[in-house]
Parts: sequence; structure tokens; C-alpha cells
Amino acid sequence: MRRAASCSCGQLSIIADGEPAKISVCHCRACQRRTGSAFGVAVFFQADQMETSGASSSYVRSGDSGRSIEFRFCPACGSTVFWMPEFRKGLVAVAMGCFADPSSLAPTQSVYGESRLGWVSLDFG
Repeated sequence: MRRAASCSCGQLSIIADGEPAKISVCHCRACQRRTGSAFGVAVFFQADQMETSGASSSYVRSGDSGRSIEFRFCPACGSTVFWMPEFRKGLVAVAMGCFADPSSLAPTQSVYGESRLGWVSLDFG
């Protein structure tokens, strides 16, 4: 299956071939800040499943693991489209909300639950 994802203005895009390795809801404070929401959702693919097009800017920060995470975002609209966590060698995370049709994607795990906002309730059943 081919899945297309893009930023808000469409300038930066990514095509993912095949099924994701995992889909993770992250409740860490950094993801809350990055998304402006209660959590972020990362759809992880093997790097060789991905094809990107368009210009991107990069932001690197240290994650809670102490290792770096490189975020790629559109220089025109600012949308974070994908990122590469150093602790997940060979995997690329794509923001679930950037997919043209995210309806077939569902989280398989939830991480950093200690930062989860009390009103957030997720059902993985």
C-alpha cells in the first residue's frame, strides 16, 4: 500500500510504501509543544520505504532518551512532516495528521504516559 503525506501547503511531501513498523502515541511534553495538542502520533516506517520531495528545514533536539531527534518541517508553512529519532536507527516517523487519508492507521502503543494529560483516554482494543 502507498500512503501520501504532506505539509499544510503541500510543498513538502512523503510517500510511504508498505505497512508501518508501528504507530505510537507520545504524551511527552516535547510532543505536546511540537503539535500544540495533548500528544503527537508517529507512524514509523523503515527508511527505505520512504520517498520525500520538496524543500525541508531541520530542527535537532535531545529527546528524553538523551539521544537526538531530527525533525523535518516545511520552510513555507512550518508543518512538521517527519522525523528521525537516533534511538530508532533505520526508522522514519511521519506525523499521522499529515497523511492524506489517516483513517486506516491506528496507534499500536502509547509512550510517556507519565506526561499524559488526565482527560486523555485511548482505547487500543
